[in-house]
Amino acid sequence: MKAIIMPRQGQSVESCIITRWHKSEGDTVAVGDVLFSYETDKAAFEEESTESGTLLSIFFAEGSDVPCLTNVCAIGEAGEDASSLKPSDAEDSAPAVSAEPAQTAVSAPVEVVTPQPAATTSGGGATSPRAKALANRAGVDTQAANGTGPYGRIIERDIDALIASGGGKSARTAPAKPLNEFDIVPLSNVRKFIAKSMHQSLSTMAQLTLNSSFDISDIQTLREKLKTAAPDLKITINDIILFAVSRVLKNHRDLNAHFSDTEMKLFNVVNMGVAMDTPRGLLVPTIFGADSMSLSEISAKTKELSAMAQSGSISPDLLSGGTFTVTNLGTFGVESFTPVINPPQTGILGVNTITQRIDADGEIYPSMALSITFDHRAIDGAPTARFLKELCGYLENFSVNVMLDGIGL
Repeated sequence: MKAIIMPRQGQSVESCIITRWHKSEGDTVAVGDVLFSYETDKAAFEEESTESGTLLSIFFAEGSDVPCLTNVCAIGEAGEDASSLKPSDAEDSAPAVSAEPAQTAVSAPVEVVTPQPAATTSGGGATSPRAKALANRAGVDTQAANGTGPYGRIIERDIDALIASGGGKSARTAPAKPLNEFDIVPLSNVRKFIAKSMHQSLSTMAQLTLNSSFDISDIQTLREKLKTAAPDLKITINDIILFAVSRVLKNHRDLNAHFSDTEMKLFNVVNMGVAMDTPRGLLVPTIFGADSMSLSEISAKTKELSAMAQSGSISPDLLSGGTFTVTNLGTFGVESFTPVINPPQTGILGVNTITQRIDADGEIYPSMALSITFDHRAIDGAPTARFLKELCGYLENFSVNVMLDGIGL
């Protein structure tokens, strides 16, 4: 008999919330089966079993905030007593959990539907929402199913078995689904963290945004050459901006810093935070030591971090430690916006879309705008404007500056 513990996902993580059990007590478990899903305040994960046998006992229900390295459940031979492995702060009794996800939306009907008389059936327990939905699609009566969930609850696998047997065909047409005026969706732990962080940022800092633009012709020409000469590199405009920021930022240390009420921490390296849109919400992975990386290394690292963030497998240690952040909404056609600083950093750069502008000679050229938000408690407008001006100049002559840096691709 073995206990499965709550993993520690990063040195800064003290506890995790169980969001879903994929197995129920009494289920047979094989090595590699997903036991439960859980999340930190920044990322979500799935825990696979390292043991085979029977899931003897579940010590924490869905929604529980479990300290890292605490026993979560026990696996062993059927009939074994797992009470010796139960943590002192676990629930008083084993929670009744289903292998289905809990219902996350509460509907508010705006029509009155006359309930149908209950039929006399073999199913004595309640029916899960997923099971009801499957039964409606298949045209079978849920009450004809044999409930195998906790306390006789009819769950999705019971409806699957009913359909496979060919029984339970509904004798009447299912009533029309009532129109819902709204749905109530509980906030995920990640969304709660984002909300808290953004509110803290805007309520505790003196934030101001400056906007400027540059001619992106040189970068577009360079990218076309790279596509021909080195197609496997797949260098993006965002990669180029990250590279440029990591170089120019070294000349403006007040923006590569952390601010507190009593001191400024000025960094000698650039740990670049890169804001990313993921299915779980906004995440900001960190490229550590970006100022010492080549353009191709920054590009590869950005893609690696993006893949981990999108899949939900990124370590929380990679979601902290940034000294400056870049966020790009240009791919959505945004021409200007006010990015929100990631505290305790003192600045964040927003990247906007490419537009067409006309120069003094009447010539049309492609232009990209940049928006930098800075903490006016830590740095004034003039130094920030100098950073933005130097960055635009660096990007406007990017191909030359890359050669001068002596690092290249």
